[in-house]
Amino acid sequence: MLPFIKEKVSTWDKLKAETRPIFIYGMGDGALKIMSVFREKGIVLSGIFASDDFVRGHSFEGYRVHKLSEIEEMVDDFVVVLAFAAGYQEIVDKIHEIAAKHPLLVPDVPVAGGGLFTYEYCVENAEKIQQVYDSLADDYSRKVYANIINFKISGNIDYLTSVTTPKAEIYKDIIKPHMYETYVDLGAYNGDTIREMLEFTHGRYAAIYALEPDRKNFKKLAKFVDGMPHVYAFNAAVWSTDTELPFASKAGRQSAISASAETTVEARSVDSILGKRAATIIKMDVEGFEREAIWGASQNIARNSPKMMVSLYHRNEDIFELPLLLKTINPNYKLYIRHQLYIPAWETNLYAVT
Repeated sequence: MLPFIKEKVSTWDKLKAETRPIFIYGMGDGALKIMSVFREKGIVLSGIFASDDFVRGHSFEGYRVHKLSEIEEMVDDFVVVLAFAAGYQEIVDKIHEIAAKHPLLVPDVPVAGGGLFTYEYCVENAEKIQQVYDSLADDYSRKVYANIINFKISGNIDYLTSVTTPKAEIYKDIIKPHMYETYVDLGAYNGDTIREMLEFTHGRYAAIYALEPDRKNFKKLAKFVDGMPHVYAFNAAVWSTDTELPFASKAGRQSAISASAETTVEARSVDSILGKRAATIIKMDVEGFEREAIWGASQNIARNSPKMMVSLYHRNEDIFELPLLLKTINPNYKLYIRHQLYIPAWETNLYAVT
């Protein structure tokens, strides 16, 4: 069963069995999620450290925040648990430097939704995972898929290093944008992916539709696209239908639809916004609501086969549910999976083209 899954012991089981002191590297939401699992599983935490720039007498959840050098002076042999996301080469290099000196694990905790990604979870969903593996369009996608799953189980960053693809290569080899695209950007943030796209089309396009629900991010987006012809920006979330949704506004990219939020935001479906117009590229990075976004674009996906760029890393089930959903709506798609520079397995994306 699932012969491409080599890892069977989860990060959590490894940590539970550890006799050496365990220190979390990082503060914030990731650390809180990891500490919650530690408490649930009875994993003993010895302390917390942060990058030197962040250590100024901080405490976090009752722990004094140390520098790595302080931990190294106090303890000879210890395990490092990474608790933040790194998407820049300089930070990734620093993580590898630490991993060369100390055992380092990166537990996989979902950005959205609950549950843990373990070998047992893979066995429960073996049929769907195998379906996706068999439906991928090239050997490299199958390697990426296998490595991402093995990473999520084991927390071993070597699985990511060997399948990291530069963003430019993905655009050049898979998406191949041209000068007449109708580009739909879902989770447009401040316009960063619009900027990326325009680099490959020399600033040319037919039309751009951009949705960003967070007000602060939307102001930056609106400023970026101000004066650009045929660009339509919406301060709205994307959904399967037109409605209003509870929305929690947070810093940067982390704003998301949340049942506990006190404020609401307008939500639109892609098919509603476009009407009879056809999208040629759709990008989805919507903090765990990609499934709803796909359903809201299903008419366009079925009829017009737009090139798709879809995040696969917010929820545990995304890695198999989203590829299968796209294939169900449009069986003509060829599916590719690529991982861009990031620890943990964020920026693992699905690309669908015909």
